Amino acid sequence: MAAEKGHDSWHLPWTGSCRCGRVALRITKPPLLSGVCHCTGCQKMSASAFSLSIAVPGDAFSTSGLEPEIGGLRGKERHHFCPWCKSWMFTRVEYMDGFVNVRASMLDDHHWVVPFAEFWTSEKLPWASTPAKASFATDPPDDSFAGLLAAFAREGARPPE
Repeated sequence: MAAEKGHDSWHLPWTGSCRCGRVALRITKPPLLSGVCHCTGCQKMSASAFSLSIAVPGDAFSTSGLEPEIGGLRGKERHHFCPWCKSWMFTRVEYMDGFVNVRASMLDDHHWVVPFAEFWTSEKLPWASTPAKASFATDPPDDSFAGLLAAFAREGARPPE
């Protein structure tokens, strides 16, 4: 894990796309957090044991090409998919306008992403384990976010130089 080095240690901007490449994405600011969600909803939507994502500032995230469509759950979370290949690309939460949860695998280079926190471990598959430094049975308590984000800024994995 890298010590906090500032904006340059992130090697921005980052680009990515859905599987077919018809929706491109661009990120221009460092992530706020990396993590996995073990909830059964994420298991079903990702067809995997969990969903790996990076939370990025909303004003640092943009898409181009085809317009992503909303799918999955349509409650407070808005899951965005490519309208062509149906890749689950990112999620916006209605009451949290400050960030976007981007599926890490959508990045052109995502091999460096290491989950810093894991959520909904109460629903995780018994064999699923991660190297996350913080773990929560459900959503983390509101009063833990500031410390979690600060710890990630200091200790979170960075792209290689």
